[in-house]
Amino acid sequence: MVCFFSVHSLLMIYDLIIVGGGPAASSAAVYAARKRLKTLLVTEEWGGQSSVSADVQNWIGTPSISGSELAKNLRTHVEAYKGEGVEILFPMRATALTPSEEKVTIELKDGRKMDARAALIASGARRRTLDVPGAKEFDQKGLTYCASCDGPLFADKDVIVIGGGNAGFETALQLLAYCKTVTLLNRTDTFRADETTVTAVLAHRNVRVVTNAEPLEIVGDKFVTGLKYKDLKTGKEELLPVEGIFVEIGLLPNTEWIGDALEKSPIGQIKVDPRKQRTSHPRVWAAGDVTDGIYHQNNIAAGDAVKALEDIYVTLHKA
Repeated sequence: MVCFFSVHSLLMIYDLIIVGGGPAASSAAVYAARKRLKTLLVTEEWGGQSSVSADVQNWIGTPSISGSELAKNLRTHVEAYKGEGVEILFPMRATALTPSEEKVTIELKDGRKMDARAALIASGARRRTLDVPGAKEFDQKGLTYCASCDGPLFADKDVIVIGGGNAGFETALQLLAYCKTVTLLNRTDTFRADETTVTAVLAHRNVRVVTNAEPLEIVGDKFVTGLKYKDLKTGKEELLPVEGIFVEIGLLPNTEWIGDALEKSPIGQIKVDPRKQRTSHPRVWAAGDVTDGIYHQNNIAAGDAVKALEDIYVTLHKA
């Protein structure tokens, strides 16, 4: 910790500010505390995207855990280090990032400005949601946005994957390992996914592809029983009876608050060096779904955050 004194006030500068409350941010906070970095964690919520999952089965070391319990465990682990180097602002939203040669400034929703020698952005991403009748009502009741989290719950069932990009086809490939049938629903007659992935999926006997299809409504009782769609070529409405619907129509990174402070991909993901998780600014690192990494999962986010923290520690101790 470095302190600056002036006639009018006492200003504290942290070693590190972490923005986020999911697996990436939580992992980084624990490692920062153990390395005795004076750290401020700013988060609006705990757990990340998986906090809404009914059953997470791929969090290493835990065969099965609800998303809410995972979020609770992450919070408990980080809070165990309160007073030992970690200060937590919750619930609080970061609204601006201003990196300079000497420090990084994070502005908060309440107007405060917090300074640090380094920053780790782990503010995550949100799924692009399906905007049709029934989508909200059946969210986590047969409709899901995370095949890695929820896919095994649909073993031996008929399911639909909405989306024609790599995420959609990779989800279909994963589900084909244990689902009875998988139907891919795509708005056009061409796919955005790479040819190799498309070929691998279409080689399966229990896959069906429906193109030029516009989702109209999710139907069901207590749980999903089907999906209504419109054939964009014929104008005819159809009903597909299924028990599970996986939506893969893209992620929206939570980077609007950063503005132009860091280099981003065309869809707003923070560009990082995958070896160290450094961003375009030497005092800022990023990890998890907020980055332009190829793969996004809880375990990957946690690992990338630890990688970033190790580099942050080495960098700060060289300064």
